[in-house]
Amino acid sequence: MKMIRRVYHLVSIAIVMLAIPLLASSCRGGGLEKAVKMAFIDGDTTQARYDSICSLIKNNPKSYAEFLTENGEINVDALGSYINKVGSKLRPPMSWNIKGYGLKELTLTVYFERSGSMIPYDTPGGGGQLKKAVNDLINFFPGKEGVKINIVNDNIYPYKGTIDSFLQDRNIYGSTSGTGDASYTDFKLIFEKIIQAQKPGNVSVLITDLIYSPKNTADVSVEKILNEENSVATSIFKTYKGKSIIVNQMMGDYNGQYYPYNGAPITYNGKRPFYVIIVADASTIDRMSGDDKYAKFLHPADVKNSYRFNQAQSELNFKVVPDWKDNVGKFRPSRSENNVLTNCEGDRETGVLCFTLAANLKPLAKDDAFLTNVANYAVQSQSGFEITIHAIKPEDITNNNRSYLEGMTHLITAKGKFKTSRDELSITLANQFPAWIKESTTTSDTDSNATNFSTTTFGLEQFLQGIYDAFSAGNDTYGKIVMKLEN
Repeated sequence: MKMIRRVYHLVSIAIVMLAIPLLASSCRGGGLEKAVKMAFIDGDTTQARYDSICSLIKNNPKSYAEFLTENGEINVDALGSYINKVGSKLRPPMSWNIKGYGLKELTLTVYFERSGSMIPYDTPGGGGQLKKAVNDLINFFPGKEGVKINIVNDNIYPYKGTIDSFLQDRNIYGSTSGTGDASYTDFKLIFEKIIQAQKPGNVSVLITDLIYSPKNTADVSVEKILNEENSVATSIFKTYKGKSIIVNQMMGDYNGQYYPYNGAPITYNGKRPFYVIIVADASTIDRMSGDDKYAKFLHPADVKNSYRFNQAQSELNFKVVPDWKDNVGKFRPSRSENNVLTNCEGDRETGVLCFTLAANLKPLAKDDAFLTNVANYAVQSQSGFEITIHAIKPEDITNNNRSYLEGMTHLITAKGKFKTSRDELSITLANQFPAWIKESTTTSDTDSNATNFSTTTFGLEQFLQGIYDAFSAGNDTYGKIVMKLEN
């Protein structure tokens, strides 16, 4: 009898020991999952609710290690993915962009190029577009006390004035006369120093004409200098995979001497492109993109063209809109999977199946002209689906579709002849080297009367292609949506 009791006692202990990790696992997943679900159910996706979820994680670091960085801070990207995974299982599916909440106090460092070919952008008789662009960056960056200014050419030199004196200076190139060697700009040294000086939370901006003009180029052929420019750019950025670069092309009045690569100086009065280049950790730019207070900083006014290098693929949130005016045929959204349509059937007369998705494309940080241009998307399916895209307008939202459209930015309508038992529709927004860069490039800048002189930059494509090549592996897609169709 004692033996039986002893065995029973040991078995009981074993059962309890096995139950402890299972119970811990259940509590671990349940606690966080419940907190996230309640935030969605309560409609409380605020900073305060986010902070309470972060406190739950930090108070249980062993249970939620995957949501913490090595120094114990919240891994915003990992937590964001988890939150939206939980939200995708709700009916209707819901999403919550928390990237902006993860931002700490950021600092801004401005690098202002002072070379011979930059001075004519800020003459008393010009429109002052370049100076305004710099001032706007400083004014629209939250926290002026975190701003530093440097002058760059052959090296980097601290600006000797104050932030206010820089903003109010009507002759900034005159005030900084004698700073460095204005006869050339050492981009290799400057970019490397900019990146090496960056600490977590720092955002750097280079204001430049982006004309590659190193020292001692006499008798060097154009082809050789362009190849060197391409190689230099790749060599700089391939070692900084965690960085991201935004190149904003702007236009400004240019009144004065222009210095061609291979020719005598020429006097030119007219428009010329210049560039606002933003450099930061990719994760920092991702989170700034999700925070409206950085919108004017990341997207300055009067930008002609823009491109972000090293932009990782975004996780796009979307919902099927079951009742929409463009829908044709029959389908039923799956109750268990957000990207599955069941009972699909084309229109009896035409065989056409048309359904509409509401998607949040805001994380892509692209303008509407880009996002609504179907030529930027690769669409694949057996049924030959084609898509149309338009931004959601306030009048599109009604009481019947509010739960599907709120929090979304665009409607994507897919149309094709569904004649198979199963199909898969893939919609991919490709990250391709921009056409505008090639169109803005010249390899000969000696003729100021040329029709493209006012819109092109010597060697621009070669330098930016070098940056693209450094980051291109695994970054050929901005975002992707896949829908599975079953009859």
